[in-house]
Amino acid sequence: MAIKNFKEYRRLRIKHRIRKIVKGTAERPRMSVFRSNTNIYVQLIDDEAKKTIIAVSSMEQEIASVKATKVEKSKLVGKTFAQKAIEAGITAVVFDRGGYLYHGRVKSLADSAREAGLKF
Repeated sequence: MAIKNFKEYRRLRIKHRIRKIVKGTAERPRMSVFRSNTNIYVQLIDDEAKKTIIAVSSMEQEIASVKATKVEKSKLVGKTFAQKAIEAGITAVVFDRGGYLYHGRVKSLADSAREAGLKF
């Protein structure tokens, strides 16, 4: 059987390997990242209650209206996400990179969230 898209298959294998280890709780939710070709999305998930607490993406009005590169928009998403999480009373999270390499947009999002006050 031929694998249709090896890159996607590889990412999903890595994602499942990470998800076996990383679990989000009410005190320390999981910060899940999804990266598409044009946008980046991040969610705060409580795996025990199976609920999404906070979700931010680069498609939101104040971020999408800014003329910037994808890496710069990822920084804005990370900063906005951290501000919303701190307002909700969450300061510590578990980072789930979703099978993506910790590089580029994913790294800039994580670094800006850390600078804004989240602890990983």
